[in-house]
Amino acid sequence: MTERVYQSRFISSINDICPKKWDALFDTAYPFLKHAFLLSLENTGCTTQASGWLPCHCLIEYGDSLVGACILYQKTHSYGEYVFDHGWADAYYRNGYEYYPKLVSAIPFTPATGPRLSVNPDYDNEQIVLLLEDAIQTCVDEAQISSVHVLFPDAQSSTLLHRLDSSLLWQKRIGCQFHWFNEGFASFDDFLASFSSRKRKNIKKERQKVAQYGFNIIVKTANDITQDQWQDFYVLYNQTYLKRSHRHGYLTSAFFESLTQNLGDNVAMCQVWRDQTMIAAALYFNDNETLYGRYWGAIEEIPGLHFEACYYQGIEYAITKKLKRFDPGAQGEHKIQRGFTPIQTTSLHYIAHHDFSQAISQFLGQEAKQTQNYIADARTYLPFKDGSKLKPIDVLN
Repeated sequence: MTERVYQSRFISSINDICPKKWDALFDTAYPFLKHAFLLSLENTGCTTQASGWLPCHCLIEYGDSLVGACILYQKTHSYGEYVFDHGWADAYYRNGYEYYPKLVSAIPFTPATGPRLSVNPDYDNEQIVLLLEDAIQTCVDEAQISSVHVLFPDAQSSTLLHRLDSSLLWQKRIGCQFHWFNEGFASFDDFLASFSSRKRKNIKKERQKVAQYGFNIIVKTANDITQDQWQDFYVLYNQTYLKRSHRHGYLTSAFFESLTQNLGDNVAMCQVWRDQTMIAAALYFNDNETLYGRYWGAIEEIPGLHFEACYYQGIEYAITKKLKRFDPGAQGEHKIQRGFTPIQTTSLHYIAHHDFSQAISQFLGQEAKQTQNYIADARTYLPFKDGSKLKPIDVLN
């Protein structure tokens, strides 16, 4: 009888692992790590070698059992990540080195904190994590990978990787996002009651201006969204990219249309209708605790409509569903006055080249102080009457 041993391997498609095994290992409601979601990204042309997001997920198996895994993509660019390292790439090129390809552990086009690796608790967790890191190190050496980046990992993933005995020297980078937290609000008005009087009036005026247009604004779950509405949303989604960068978005029409089958009730769309035309829409994902605001588009500029569809309708939906948090996406200081609290996010980075690793380490130390000071200062502009209800700055980590 052959003795069972731990074995590592990389897969170039999520379809190379049994969906039940993958979803059982990543036993989480977090929607972006579901096998069906990742497979849909591949099958609809969003994560392929041509798109610069080549899947190379790392697996640890014990016999027939999947006991550890890390989501990974080999990247030939830095787009769709939301943790910006273009300056690092430029520094490499100026000194005669290649920065790409690199390895990225992230959900493509999705700056939402969550699991990035998982281990089966019934097995030797330390050994499994070391095997994952050893396999990644071997890939770095053999494929001449410049660096490995773990973007928006949750606390558990960070703890598993960022250890004293780690075989990879992970460097921590601090970022900032703006999240809404549900303090048991019964309604949107109940939420506004936590604002100072002047700030509360500003929000009401902003919503009233949008209401004067007489739009029909509804929120539908994916199961109630028609194929025509998905196609209309894709047009709106692309409008956002065309306005600011003169190119189409990262995701395909087929990907959006696949969400009904793959995620169903974990997807909701805020639709803004004028007569029989959907003129704007915002797309949300959710798990059992968090609403994630992801994509938005409109065929014309309407003052305040972006805030209504992307933020206020999202808050109302989160309150109705009794969700604890609303993560509306990356960046946006304008979210502060609307009740979104600045919080700290993290990413982990392994830089293979020693000298560049040292230089980036110094940069990250300076950047961390600046970011932490920024978060502390930004929190002084929150509209709440009672600052004692603030969540910790590192609430996600």
